[in-house]
Amino acid sequence: MHSQTNEQALEAAIERTLTGTCIEDLKTDGVSINAVNENTEIYRTGKGYFIGQPSNFNAQFAIDEQFFWDFLESTQKEELEKLQKQSDWKLKILNRYDRLVKKYGMLYLLKKGLQVDDANFTLFYQNPLASSSQQVKDNFAKNRFSETRQLRYSIDNPREEIDMVLFINGLPIVTMELKNAWTGQNARVHGQHQYKTQRDTKQPLLQFARCVVHFAVDTDEAYMTTKLNGKNTFFLPFNKGNKHGKGNPELEKGAVGHRTNYLWNEVFTRESLANIIQHFVRLDGKKKDPIQTKTLFFPRYHQMDVVRKIIADASKKGVGQTYLIQHSAGSGKSNSITWAAYQLIETYPENSNVPGITDVERPLFDSVIVVTDRRLLDKQIRDNIADFSEVKNIIAPAYSSKELRDSLEQGKKIIITTIQKFPFIIDGIADLSDKRFAVIIDEAHSSQSGSAHDNMNRAMGQQFNQEDEVDAQDKIVQAMQSRKMRGNASYLAFTATPKPITLEKFGIKQDDGSFKPFHLYSMKQAIEEGFILDVLANYTTLKSYYEIEKSIEENPLFDSAKAQKKLRAYVEQHQQTINTKAEIILDHFIPKIVNQKKLKGKAKAMVVTQSIESAIRYYKALRNILKGKGRPFKIAIAFSGNKEVDGIEYTEAEMNGFAEKDTRIKFDEEDYRILVVANKYLTGFDQPKLCAMYVDKKLQGVLAVQALSRLNRAATKLGKKTEDVFVLDFFNSSTDIKASFDPFYTATSLSEATDVNVLHELKEVLDDVGVYEWSEVEDFNIKFFNKEDAQVLSPIIERAAERFIHELELEDDDKADFKIKAKQFVKIYGQMASIMPFEILQWEKLYWFLKFLIPKLPINNTEVDALDELLESVDLSTYGLERVRLNEVIGLDDSESIIDPQNPNPRGAHGTDEELDPLDLIIQSFNERWFQNWEVTPEDQRVKFISLTKSIQAHPDFLQKVVENSDEQNKNLAFQKILDEVMSKQRKQELDLYRLYAKDDAFKTAFFDTMKRMASVSK
Repeated sequence: MHSQTNEQALEAAIERTLTGTCIEDLKTDGVSINAVNENTEIYRTGKGYFIGQPSNFNAQFAIDEQFFWDFLESTQKEELEKLQKQSDWKLKILNRYDRLVKKYGMLYLLKKGLQVDDANFTLFYQNPLASSSQQVKDNFAKNRFSETRQLRYSIDNPREEIDMVLFINGLPIVTMELKNAWTGQNARVHGQHQYKTQRDTKQPLLQFARCVVHFAVDTDEAYMTTKLNGKNTFFLPFNKGNKHGKGNPELEKGAVGHRTNYLWNEVFTRESLANIIQHFVRLDGKKKDPIQTKTLFFPRYHQMDVVRKIIADASKKGVGQTYLIQHSAGSGKSNSITWAAYQLIETYPENSNVPGITDVERPLFDSVIVVTDRRLLDKQIRDNIADFSEVKNIIAPAYSSKELRDSLEQGKKIIITTIQKFPFIIDGIADLSDKRFAVIIDEAHSSQSGSAHDNMNRAMGQQFNQEDEVDAQDKIVQAMQSRKMRGNASYLAFTATPKPITLEKFGIKQDDGSFKPFHLYSMKQAIEEGFILDVLANYTTLKSYYEIEKSIEENPLFDSAKAQKKLRAYVEQHQQTINTKAEIILDHFIPKIVNQKKLKGKAKAMVVTQSIESAIRYYKALRNILKGKGRPFKIAIAFSGNKEVDGIEYTEAEMNGFAEKDTRIKFDEEDYRILVVANKYLTGFDQPKLCAMYVDKKLQGVLAVQALSRLNRAATKLGKKTEDVFVLDFFNSSTDIKASFDPFYTATSLSEATDVNVLHELKEVLDDVGVYEWSEVEDFNIKFFNKEDAQVLSPIIERAAERFIHELELEDDDKADFKIKAKQFVKIYGQMASIMPFEILQWEKLYWFLKFLIPKLPINNTEVDALDELLESVDLSTYGLERVRLNEVIGLDDSESIIDPQNPNPRGAHGTDEELDPLDLIIQSFNERWFQNWEVTPEDQRVKFISLTKSIQAHPDFLQKVVENSDEQNKNLAFQKILDEVMSKQRKQELDLYRLYAKDDAFKTAFFDTMKRMASVSK
């Protein structure tokens, strides 16, 4: 007899795990199903399930009558007796059940129970909490979990069967269609197809919300849905992930079973399934809405897994922990946050030995605070948590600092707030250090400036009266600045793209000193599972080619590297350049996106520019071109504040013709197709209709991932596919973009901790300059923390500032060096203070003193002035674009990425090893870098140019039609004709040059310009 490798074998394996035996074994041993169900020794060897029989299933009411009535008889006999006097009591209960389950769904009945006349039935005893009484624990044990194979579910077609159904107390919870890869069938194709086309969804068992979830399972993968809707049924993967991608991992060496073992070994156990029903499954929608219009949420595997691991870790380790959850876009973070918040308020210590615990019957956390940057998520999370909560007054939104303070003092269990509403409660807040909190931060790296976080800590630990100034570019979380919070708060940071400091603050320290996330759902897995699109699948890069020339006689020295950067910015932001690129953008967007009716004619694009000035110039250029085309659609612009360009002041509202707060809403309208931005909307902006991005900005690291990820939002209803997503990049190379995405494609870890000893070195250098006396630092801190008036603090700061500006007679470079080092001290200490294993009081005092002193220290940046002079010394003579990569697929590295901590070395204005080069050399190297079409050395280029110039000058028409011609237009036409003739004669000797000249318009334009100048200069 050979091994069984069919669906029946998989059914038997699942049944054996759940019940301790299987039908095949019972037949062999000659034992009846009823006998085995009464034998608790067998029952206990499995996962606590009984074996169900298809004959006991009532298809009309979709219940297993044997276990339904057994459960009520054995647990609620007195309630049943109230109805048993009536002859049709069973039918009465079933009809009442049927009416309510059709109206409210199974979840409602499992949680609320069933009322029939004066009888009240509990249909499901909930999982006990750590603090629950013995009675609650005993009741849970009375639940009858069962599984039935080959269940005949249809009233109309009694021969139709579903492979396996799981019940609790006779009520259906899970249906499963099983496939075995060894028979040539799988869950993803054949299992889903069976549910979509061969199962009658009008039958009671398969009606929406009557059974909680439907699984298609094979030996390797699992998929699930909560709503069967024919061919429109949408299945979600329920897989663990394999090597940071889709699927499930290989079993450990020596293990027996299939890759999907975790379903019956972990997920479908009594405790686990009860936990999912109580704490995860949610029917979303208004109570008055028909049930068919609602959405039933069942967690994906990684969502269930992360919440359970957080709860288990908190129960074991207590309060004061940090957790970094690296979950990609498309992971369903808002639901994960909702489930985590709701379950954290019911988390109890594992035992009395958990650190900081005085009472094992008291929840670990008094309140859970959810901090989110997304205004829509703010409402979404509040609504989600409200759906879970039986007691409605445990949740409080904090729309103002007063509301937040009141909510904390009133002991609200879950407080939802946003960064925008967090400019914090410094004065008058009660000392809440005796309470314990869990703080969940959404998008840790970007949603929290250091200031907001520090204020939050002070609100709940210490009281200060001065808000920090925080570098707006520094989006890193600075949690727990007031270390008094360390013992009474746990922080959970959810982010897709952790920076080094985020990993160090929230990650788990490994034995080798590195840091890793607590939980991972990678970008690779999200893309492979289809939750987000791969924005790097169609990446086109254009390289700019231009030549600049000196417009002055002198040859001053400049810092070469900085000059190159400044020159490129000058060229790229030039109106002539922007006009060219605006034409290229519309030449792609109109025919390729608009006219092809991508996304059912609703596709939109974003133009990402270097600066607000560039954004304004792009907006005007695009508007002008569209005007000439009859204004086929509208465009909008987004930027903050006011900006003066060419002597005119602009604001977003004035340019768009509607309020700034309406930009997001207006852009969603069909009339608007392009949004021009600089920095605004590059993060946290969800617009699924975005499918094209035109990038003219340096993108690197986290910003590159965040910005380009605006395109990755799936839009299934619009038929959005990976091939619809397009990026045209004027600025970055595909290599640069790959380098930015690689660290976040799979797992990100930090190689080592930041070396805080650099603070010793910085303090020593700063002390030695003599800008401040240490007694002044001490005096300032005493007065500052005693909340003395700002007028008292000001003279202390002014004394130090006066020394810096006048008395010490510091050179400009010395002043710049001091200020740079002061800023570096403040930044590093501000980020590291909360995670240092020791306290150095002098660092803390200097930190506060310098924060107020730095704004008072003016420096003269002669370098900036010199570089501004540079731009006045050059002219843009030619500009062209060449496509370097067309629709390139940028393949990412799927190995785990290790990133290094932020640069710990002291920085300053001295010893920068700048290269100073004469202007003509800078121009030469600049042209070599960007004018690369003609692949010859600069010397060869010079020789060939001279040779060609002589040929042009020797042409019989050159003198009369070019040199002596005063009509500029005719002169250019004549020169073009002469150049064409010369190039044609040189064809054999200069084949590469001729090909470029003949086929590349950008090169031809640049070459024409160069030859014309050379012929006129050397004539």
